[in-house]
Amino acid sequence: MSECTVLALKEKLEEGHGTLVDVREHAEFAGGRVSDAKLFPIGELESRHKELDHDKPIYVMCRTGRRSAEAQKKLRSMGFTNVINVVGGLEAWKKEQLPLERDEKAPWAIERQVRFAAGLFILIGVVLAVLVHPYLIGISAFVGAGLVFSAATDSCMMGLILMKMPWNRIPETEEAGISTAN
Repeated sequence: MSECTVLALKEKLEEGHGTLVDVREHAEFAGGRVSDAKLFPIGELESRHKELDHDKPIYVMCRTGRRSAEAQKKLRSMGFTNVINVVGGLEAWKKEQLPLERDEKAPWAIERQVRFAAGLFILIGVVLAVLVHPYLIGISAFVGAGLVFSAATDSCMMGLILMKMPWNRIPETEEAGISTAN
């Protein structure tokens, strides 16, 4: 599998070589992205891959490199031969203090929303257990078990649910111009 660092990506983009495809979700993209990146959420690759040029190198990026590695495999299975995964993703880009674009009205990052929601549910469970009935501590236990399961499986059902919430969706009227907002 072909890979490159964020510094190599920056150089390639400055030279005009290839297309940068960001496979994160709309809310993540709005919260911070590399200039000129094209948003193709990983779940939309199958339906939108025809928008990509088979003849140009395609650099795939996500937050850390995990989803982009999966996207790289998907694109290769669809006949793309020159797909390069950006190692470390946007987190590596930030670590190198490279420039980012961000929408002014971007929602909180999904991870921050998950921490907020989990903390809120745990707090509500404890308060209800003290004020209403001790068995309501089960709410807190359920959320805690969900967090343990999430860490053990490296998946997050709460994050997937939160991504579907209205505040994390980009209105259709804004989708066409999302990469130009700053």
